[in-house]
Amino acid sequence: MPEARDGAVSAQGAVTGTAWHALPAEAALQSLASTASGLAAGEAARRLAAHGPNRLPAAAPRSALRRFLAQFANLLIYVLLGAAGITALLGHPTDAAVILGVVVVNAIVGFVQEGRAEQALDAIRDMLTPHASVLRDGRRLTVDAADLVPGDIVLLEAGDRVPADLRLTRARGLRLEEAALTGESVPVEKSVAPVAAEAALGDRTSLAFSGTLVAAGQGMGVVVATGTATELGRISGLIGGVQQLATPLLRQMDGFARRLTGVILGLAAAIFAFAWLVRAYDAEDAFMAVVGIAVAAIPEGLPAVLTITLAIGVRRMAARRAIVRRLPAVETLGAVSVICSDKTGTLTRNEMTVAAVETGFGRFAVAGAGYAPQGSVTRHGEPAGAEGAALLSALARAAALCNDAALRDEPETGWMVAGDPMEGALLAFAARAGVPPETVRLRHPRRDEIPFDSRHRFMATLHAGHDRAFACVKGAPERLIGMCDHQCGPAGEERLDAAAWHARAEALAADGMRVLAVATRDLPHGAGTLAPADVEHGLVLLGLLGLIDPPREEAVAAVAECQAAGIRVKMITGDHAATAGAIARQVGLRGAASVVTGAELDTLDDAALCARARESDVFARTSPEHKLRLVEALQADGAVVAMTGDGVNDAPALKRADVGVAMGQKGTEAAKEAAEMVLADDNFATITAAVREGRTVYDNVQKVIAWTLPTNGGEALIVVAAILLGLTLPLTPVQILWINMVTAVTLGLVLAFEPPEADLMRRPPRAPSEPLLSGFLVWRVLLVSVLFTLGAFAIFAWSEWRGLPLEAARTAVVNGIVVLEIAYLFSVRYQRSTSFTWRGALGTRPVLIGVGSVALLQVAFTYAPPMQGLFATRALDPVADGLPILLAGVGLMLVLEGEKALRRRLAAGRRG
Repeated sequence: MPEARDGAVSAQGAVTGTAWHALPAEAALQSLASTASGLAAGEAARRLAAHGPNRLPAAAPRSALRRFLAQFANLLIYVLLGAAGITALLGHPTDAAVILGVVVVNAIVGFVQEGRAEQALDAIRDMLTPHASVLRDGRRLTVDAADLVPGDIVLLEAGDRVPADLRLTRARGLRLEEAALTGESVPVEKSVAPVAAEAALGDRTSLAFSGTLVAAGQGMGVVVATGTATELGRISGLIGGVQQLATPLLRQMDGFARRLTGVILGLAAAIFAFAWLVRAYDAEDAFMAVVGIAVAAIPEGLPAVLTITLAIGVRRMAARRAIVRRLPAVETLGAVSVICSDKTGTLTRNEMTVAAVETGFGRFAVAGAGYAPQGSVTRHGEPAGAEGAALLSALARAAALCNDAALRDEPETGWMVAGDPMEGALLAFAARAGVPPETVRLRHPRRDEIPFDSRHRFMATLHAGHDRAFACVKGAPERLIGMCDHQCGPAGEERLDAAAWHARAEALAADGMRVLAVATRDLPHGAGTLAPADVEHGLVLLGLLGLIDPPREEAVAAVAECQAAGIRVKMITGDHAATAGAIARQVGLRGAASVVTGAELDTLDDAALCARARESDVFARTSPEHKLRLVEALQADGAVVAMTGDGVNDAPALKRADVGVAMGQKGTEAAKEAAEMVLADDNFATITAAVREGRTVYDNVQKVIAWTLPTNGGEALIVVAAILLGLTLPLTPVQILWINMVTAVTLGLVLAFEPPEADLMRRPPRAPSEPLLSGFLVWRVLLVSVLFTLGAFAIFAWSEWRGLPLEAARTAVVNGIVVLEIAYLFSVRYQRSTSFTWRGALGTRPVLIGVGSVALLQVAFTYAPPMQGLFATRALDPVADGLPILLAGVGLMLVLEGEKALRRRLAAGRRG
């Protein structure tokens, strides 16, 4: 056994910089100091000690404590903690404890929702097969996959999962399912022949990649990479190195919190100085006044209400089969301007189907879904005539006989294929053409076969007939047409027009179809064996079959709805350009006419890539790096990107995207763990419903903020105005805290349940740079704050004029502010239309519950002796004191609705 050369194999388990797919098999063995009989046991042990086990390293997870503490790393939370400290200094520990409780609950919700983000690497690691068949010392052994080392000889059979990256040294009918790694929709034919060094990942047919599945045939290969050095490991490294972005709402909330903190602290300092220096307050009284302003201005319940609003969106999406793993992803969906979708299994069914049949009678269309036998075969929309039906039957019979697959009707999953998906599609076609596969197989038992091999590029089977034997052959058109002398046409057998059949095959391929030719030949009745010489000439061509992974019907409507909502849909796939273009046209992508390949992307610098990513909608033959670069380019161009996918190859881009959307049924665990949202039904249409829900959530978040800030601003302005004018404070800091705490839960929260407004999906996506505190919201804060201040002082003056004591006057002001907030709630529920409708007046069930709850709490606040002792309140006359308070609420509603109508007229005038 030759010894390994020093430095030939890197510590990562591969020869550094070697293009294994371009090396002949013997050269690969020599580079790895191995032979066809495998490594010696001692040498394998030495290499294992040197290079480590064939597994991906576990990411060091953050501790539960660190993840929990990270939930407090928000400036607005710091402001709330400061508010709790100030409230405690006021001598009200209960109120301080309530504020702290809000902060802790918010942290717990975030901790639970986001705690599983580190599991993506674990999911990829679990894809490695636990055992492998190897040759060591010339003997076949079964070893743990973790014990594989570079230079080991691995044996592959149908059903095996490839345990490491292999340079194939033998391949007999070997086909691998690589969809999870490359996006290839059908099993890839493998061979030992080297390919070009610059070949794309999906074209490296001399390699078998770790984590892929053997669909058919047998093979043998030498291990060229293990662990992190495999393609699977490299993608794992990409995931680990991808930075997850903060969502638009979180970025906006961070900026808003910084501005709000600055404003509150600046205002408090200025008022303290004014009260102390100008109004001659003593320092303690000035400080207590400033505390009142701070307590009024700080929206204590806003983070909790925002969290609950997002959680309600999560629940609604779950009902639509969209499972959200991180709360902010709900809101981000509402800002999505680009959806980058994988093709296989996302826009398509991931089930091969015969879509077209070319015969001597012309082209036939095949209708039917998946592998189910139900369907039809028609020409120009009409059933085939007698002669056409006879030819279709002969073609379907040959497709069913020259076939190793089987179809099963599973109770839970429906019709499934056992074997090669392409051969399963041929069986489904035979059934749709009226030739039940099992029946024809019983009638014509197989006597012999020539398995498919990449060297001859066809499969042939020998069958017994009534008075003769016959061979059925299927294979690549460019190979099979050359083996035929005749074709089956309207008049029976006729001379073959090879040029015409090649043109037909190219037309099918141009439509994105995989093309198979099917032929037959009569043999002597007693023939019992089949040799290549029996079928390499003299065949009668029956026709061509065009196979495609068809688009989901619901995906077509979903793409149209997204585009109508101003959302650009882009396909990024590892499949061939022709296939990608065909599917893009079928689902209605606007840029389907121009397909950009991964090779073209490699030639572009960052600026050119941004331009191409913006302009083009279909990208084919892409690698994981291409997908990641495209997502980053779109984000650099200002887009909010949702990335959908189901394979390991999609995981890095899923993690980088603003919203990663994984398929729940056919998606790999790696894709699910890297994504923020998982579609339980694998339905692209569910994304549209999720975007609608995301937009609703953002609308409701805006309503919550548009209600909270003006009401808090009004409370703060009341205190500021009293100090500036040298008046008695109409309410105390602890009473302000009561208003904030009670109304945030009972009134602010009900806006989280608001249904969507009518024009929701007719608006373009909001710009990610759109500020949370828009010009309109600033105006509304100022307007409502002034109106609240005028109303509060009017109620306070009315109460003093009636001779009520200070405590009773302040009680009236607190109730008046609550009534004003209820009136403002009914106005803010409709941002773009009037609230003076029956629907607006009646409200929703949550609105009625919220208003009823706050009314009961105010009754207790005003009349319950314990509350009177805690908050210094007094009982009021329900008529003499209550009627002016209600009139103040009605007046506020009229002013705000008048302002809203004026804005609508001005907007209509600008559009006109």
